[in-house]
Amino acid sequence: MKNLLIILSFMIAVFPAFAQDEMKVDSTGLPGDYFSLEGALDLFQKSASLEAFEKSLNTEENHINNLDLNGDGDIDYVKVISKQEGDIHIFILQVPVSESENQDIAVLELEKTFNEQARLQIIGDEDIYGEMVIVEPSYEKKDVKPGVDIADVPVNVWYWRPVKYIYSPGYRLWVSPWRWQQYPTYWKPWRPLGWAVWHPFRVVHHRPTVRMVSTHRVVRAHGLYKPLRVTSSTVRTKHAGAHANYKVTRTKTKVKGPKGNSVTKKTTTVKGSKGNVRAKKTTVKKSRKG
Repeated sequence: MKNLLIILSFMIAVFPAFAQDEMKVDSTGLPGDYFSLEGALDLFQKSASLEAFEKSLNTEENHINNLDLNGDGDIDYVKVISKQEGDIHIFILQVPVSESENQDIAVLELEKTFNEQARLQIIGDEDIYGEMVIVEPSYEKKDVKPGVDIADVPVNVWYWRPVKYIYSPGYRLWVSPWRWQQYPTYWKPWRPLGWAVWHPFRVVHHRPTVRMVSTHRVVRAHGLYKPLRVTSSTVRTKHAGAHANYKVTRTKTKVKGPKGNSVTKKTTTVKGSKGNVRAKKTTVKKSRKG
């Protein structure tokens, strides 16, 4: 507890305004509040193998996983399951909920696009996050030419350490051997943190090189995953009330300019479990006539 207080004090000192604002954000009441997609993507980039990636996801000090889907008072173990079809790869992050049920938390979708080029996204499961949440790598503004919308520039992950390994001749699919109540000896579950304590850790993983988007860039990989998706009726039933209160409203307004160009404004409003606005985002897309 002493170390935890020291870490929290350091975070607030380093990110005073940002951290304090983020700590005021309301929880949606959904399990996705307690798993960091941004952090998982960051760990994936740094991992030498998928086995190492799975271990890092389940390391308490990394503060990526704070899930307790079955409500037994212990953190859930997140296993990694890889599938491949040609140059398409998916890596499913899944939790054993009981002896008979598993629940997908998210899936990393990777596909080769051209020679020495590949794209990657991590998709949060809608049963866990209330809707599919898509996170992908992003360049920093300083690395993009002036006038170029950074959101339109996909990141080439070909040279990421794990990606180079995945597309190497020696790559072997990793399917976690662990299951309900049978876990590696190095792993010991810990008690989940409450929202007020846990949320600041997620702030650390909101790096400028990660962004949330609304478009699938890895369409073929997502097609491979869809029929393999696994959900738990226990998890769905337990969080049915939170899902009912989770509101996402999108409005579009299209306005034509003097030259016949159009501007589409898209507003997304997300409400928390108490009905208050959790997040609001407006995007503007311009299109030219002809």
